[in-house]
Amino acid sequence: MSQFATFRVGERLFGLDILGVREIIRVSNITPVPRSDAHIRGLINLRGQIVTILDLSVRLGHEPAQVKDSSHIVILKHASASVPAGGQPRGGTADVMGLLVDAIGDVVEAEGALAEAPPANLTDAEERFLAGVLKTEAGLLVLLNVQELLSSN
Repeated sequence: MSQFATFRVGERLFGLDILGVREIIRVSNITPVPRSDAHIRGLINLRGQIVTILDLSVRLGHEPAQVKDSSHIVILKHASASVPAGGQPRGGTADVMGLLVDAIGDVVEAEGALAEAPPANLTDAEERFLAGVLKTEAGLLVLLNVQELLSSN
């Protein structure tokens, strides 16, 4: 059994393997980065460390997320595939990345090996970033492909 940290973007329930999540924080002041890709929401200072924030809604091909009281940032552990705000990977540096999401859910246990292929009616952007779908007690859980999310193209 695997554990997945769940969160919502729009009406969909998404999940990441909990081993890939460093922490979840409330949205603080996000500093925009001029001339960055549309999905780069900006930067935050997290206890002295600069964190690049991706707007998951934009990355999935939707409108930019509206920051609300329920909005959170999921800080990822995956630094090896990270891309800085300018969009070009840096060799050997460990940039910390976060995902802006609409709301946080619970930690859900499910058998990751039982994940089914994403549905065929997805947009190209969504299909690229989704790893599969799991049926859970919380509903359909859409699993994200973190490596693709953090890639520069």
